[in-house]
Amino acid sequence: MHIEFRHLRTIKAIHDAGGVARAADQLNITQSALSHQIKGLEDQAGVELFVRRSKPMKLSPAGLRLLRLAEQILPQVEALTAEFEGLRSGVTGRMHIAIECHACFEWLFPVLEAFRKTWPDVDVDIRPGLAFDALPALLKEEVDLVVSSDPEDLPGVTFTELFDYSPVFVASAAHPLAQKPFVIAEDFRTETLISYPVERSRLDVFSQLLTPAKVEPAAIRQVELTAMILMLVASNRGVAVLPDWVVREVKYSSDYITRPLTETGITRRLYAATRIADEDKGFVRDLIALARVEATKLQAA
Repeated sequence: MHIEFRHLRTIKAIHDAGGVARAADQLNITQSALSHQIKGLEDQAGVELFVRRSKPMKLSPAGLRLLRLAEQILPQVEALTAEFEGLRSGVTGRMHIAIECHACFEWLFPVLEAFRKTWPDVDVDIRPGLAFDALPALLKEEVDLVVSSDPEDLPGVTFTELFDYSPVFVASAAHPLAQKPFVIAEDFRTETLISYPVERSRLDVFSQLLTPAKVEPAAIRQVELTAMILMLVASNRGVAVLPDWVVREVKYSSDYITRPLTETGITRRLYAATRIADEDKGFVRDLIALARVEATKLQAA
């Protein structure tokens, strides 16, 4: 027996309308074509699907079985059709984000809250890009956007500028280095460096300052939370290097100071990496735009 979606729609329309004529109007076909369709379906089934002697025409027991199938399947088909239409029109989709910047979680959450209100049908997920290779995952379509400060020349990937920031030295106001106008790599040789628990290559203090100068801190203490890092620094348990906007945003206490790294300071740029094939998706463009707006607020704080 070959049952098509139109057969299920026909059975349901006749049942709901109470007759062939009204069902034909609902389905936008002629009454003759609908009657022919019913006859062909009954020939396939080998049983009558309607009790024609009744007024209005009613479904037979076999027809009721087919109606139950229609009521189960048609809503699923309609939901899938709506989902595909949403994908085509760009109002639904997936936005899985990987973050290579540990401190950026605090900056990204307000962005995602605004995004959720505008795009409620887009599935959003965050993966810490520090735990895996985020850019290869972007190429494999395992994630859809990567927040990174290290752009690469990758086929099919575009890097959109978000904002510039400066990694700054953070120490207790009572620390001897607080008296200096800026710090250099050599200043870290006798210090306990408090950092996020990530690879050195992902930390600005190493990639931009210590590793090129071949300087090793006296000790390294890894801490997950920014507020905890600042608390330890304020208690003079060590020093840290954090993005300037993070220090301004968290505002843990007034017991620590910030100083530039080197006399001229260091500037870094944060990017949103996406697949070029996704550039036309409205929600991808909107997320990046919201991220840039939030970044402007941070820089102005």
